[in-house]
Amino acid sequence: MKKFDFLVIGGGPGGYVSAIRAAQLGMKVALIEKRPTLGGTCLNVGCIPSKALLESSEMYHTVKHKAGDFGIGVRHVDLDLTRMMANKDRIVSEITGGVDLLVKKNKITRVEGRGRLKGGHVVEIERTKGKIEIEGEHIVLAMGSVPTELPFLPFDGERIISSTEALCLDAVPKRMVVVGAGAIGLELGSVWNRLGTQITVVEIFPRVAIFADGMLSKMLAKLLEAQGMEFMLSSKVTGADVKESGVEVAVSSEKDGDRTLMCDTLLVAVGRGPYTEDCGLEAAGVELDGSGRVRVDEEWRTTADGIFAIGDLIHGPMLAHKAEDEGVAVAELAARKPGHVNYDVIPNVIYTWPELAQVGMTEEEAKEKKIPVKIGRNYFKANGRAKSLGEEEGLVKVIAHKETDRILGVHILGPRASDMIAEAAVAMEFSASAEDVARTCHAHPTLAETIKEAALAVDRRAIHG
Repeated sequence: MKKFDFLVIGGGPGGYVSAIRAAQLGMKVALIEKRPTLGGTCLNVGCIPSKALLESSEMYHTVKHKAGDFGIGVRHVDLDLTRMMANKDRIVSEITGGVDLLVKKNKITRVEGRGRLKGGHVVEIERTKGKIEIEGEHIVLAMGSVPTELPFLPFDGERIISSTEALCLDAVPKRMVVVGAGAIGLELGSVWNRLGTQITVVEIFPRVAIFADGMLSKMLAKLLEAQGMEFMLSSKVTGADVKESGVEVAVSSEKDGDRTLMCDTLLVAVGRGPYTEDCGLEAAGVELDGSGRVRVDEEWRTTADGIFAIGDLIHGPMLAHKAEDEGVAVAELAARKPGHVNYDVIPNVIYTWPELAQVGMTEEEAKEKKIPVKIGRNYFKANGRAKSLGEEEGLVKVIAHKETDRILGVHILGPRASDMIAEAAVAMEFSASAEDVARTCHAHPTLAETIKEAALAVDRRAIHG
């Protein structure tokens, strides 16, 4: 039986990053992944392909509806969905191939197959050519998550689909009902809306993106409605009947009562659940918590000696970058170095257009915790760069402690918010005050100037706005 210092089950962002860091620290490392390609859900059927389609669909929408504003006459715009999907697949292939090269470069033993704990420090790997067993001094569980399937809306892969199938439809549906107004539902709804599908989003909560700042959440919904998406909030899908003509979707709404919606495709995007089934957790002594996630302590150690768990398997937001940081921390702990993740400064992004990005506390969370705050806002309509881009919708909102001025949260709804939020995360990581950001010189003209202006507005000193 081969023995390794560090053994990772799962080749997603958390798993492969953890393996690379462990190899950098001089450990003998093995990485087990059941897919033929590395990168997990994120790179194969999640973050990367969805962003490729979001960018392509936004470009199509821009050329079709906005080019004239820039003095560009376009007589006819054709949608080549096959080519769009091929471009998405090319991007996925290049990135997953790049990860494979990184694993080889770091001399990590790659094992293709399904890993299962056998007890102790032994992992059984089920491969097409039979089973093998390997042993690891440290084992990291990084199996990720799977789309949540509602018992009364089972996936059939054609009419009732998950996000996986929504990334590879071979034709544009005329009508689509999306269950869930979280990041996945809003992003994929946006893709198909731009390409011509009539989108209705059904959400059980009274607003979209329930985790986001309330003000920006409501503004985002209005902007998406202006783009043609319809929202049924405080509503829930109670069942669906697949017929030849389409899918009859039963909806119960607080406002409109019981209704039936007809669609060609029903996308169920109510979240994801940890992938723990048939992984040998019980045999190895790895316990789950009340939510079905793997129970870990503050150093990501499970209830089984020498076994860690990270990413979507444990508590916290299901985000690739959160898993990556945990993977690095675990590798460092295994090498007897300090490993740490600051969970208060993990950015979260919804890649609609405009984008919604946030880090830290929302205004509602601060009120709930009775933390005194002062708030600064700056709107993109006052920003020269946003005007030149033709993207004036949205704002930046900075939340600072009323007494210390320390930044507690930053929320951005606007163009390239996903890139801009990094400045806020760095500032918060170093415990910056609103005045620190306000007094930092920002290049002009840039979108990032809205962050400076919002920081100035915290003390009512904004120059533009």
